[in-house]
Amino acid sequence: MSKQLTVREFFNRFPNDEVCLEHVMEVRYGLRHECGSCGQDATFHRLAKRPAYSCSRCGAHVYPCAGTIFENTRTPLQSWFYAIYLFTVTRHGVSGKELERQLGVTYKTAWRMAKQIRELMTAANGFEVLKGHVELDEAYVGGRRPGKRGRGAEGKTIVMGLKERDGRMSAKVIPNVRKDTLRGVVLENVEPGTIVSTDELMSYGLLDGDGYKHGTVKHGAKEWAYYDYRTDAVHHVNNVESFWRLFKKSIASTHIHVSPKYMDRYLGEFTFRSNHRQMGNAMFDLLIAAL
Repeated sequence: MSKQLTVREFFNRFPNDEVCLEHVMEVRYGLRHECGSCGQDATFHRLAKRPAYSCSRCGAHVYPCAGTIFENTRTPLQSWFYAIYLFTVTRHGVSGKELERQLGVTYKTAWRMAKQIRELMTAANGFEVLKGHVELDEAYVGGRRPGKRGRGAEGKTIVMGLKERDGRMSAKVIPNVRKDTLRGVVLENVEPGTIVSTDELMSYGLLDGDGYKHGTVKHGAKEWAYYDYRTDAVHHVNNVESFWRLFKKSIASTHIHVSPKYMDRYLGEFTFRSNHRQMGNAMFDLLIAAL
């Protein structure tokens, strides 16, 4: 596992906006590349009064922040970099109030920055069809409410998690737990022929007919795992449930509440960290490269 940057190491690496801008230029274009204007291989040099670089052959300008979350921002680049750094090193996420305190910006600015960084993390996740052995489980996310608990609880956001054993995690906001809804998510995200583990929810009964090797763990009967001789696989959904435990605790402790409107962005943030936690220091570079 790659080591995470410490705060001191971060500021040694990115001491000011000039260094941050050069890093964005190097990651997106390179300080030497084929100029899009003259078509020649050229070096690019920093302009003194603009956040841009100039082609050594034809003088064409390249603005490295154009088209990124940094475009037209009045917030210093170093503050943006530090916010991205905080999102990659924290386990429970970063609230808008925490960014406000750490960066010395208004809450409105901090909230907008956090929103854009979460969208960047979601985009950096990319898409890969899950295969091998995949666990499926849905959860209900929201504050404490009177009435029914678990499935059928009102006023909560329904989310579905798909976890490849020793692999990627994916999570979606879903409108309900009906067969057609779950089937659509599985067909879109899981390769046919894959071993699939779920709990006893009846809506998952469709999976055998779609070509999946389906095993059911009966939580109602206090069964948490079992070995299936047909597929030579141990069925459980412990990995997805661990993700939901962390996600729910993080929402409760860091964000207090997340509305259904923005839930997909928070899922993108947490699945990004889950999928890339072994990268450590490189997780920050991956996000910058995804600008």
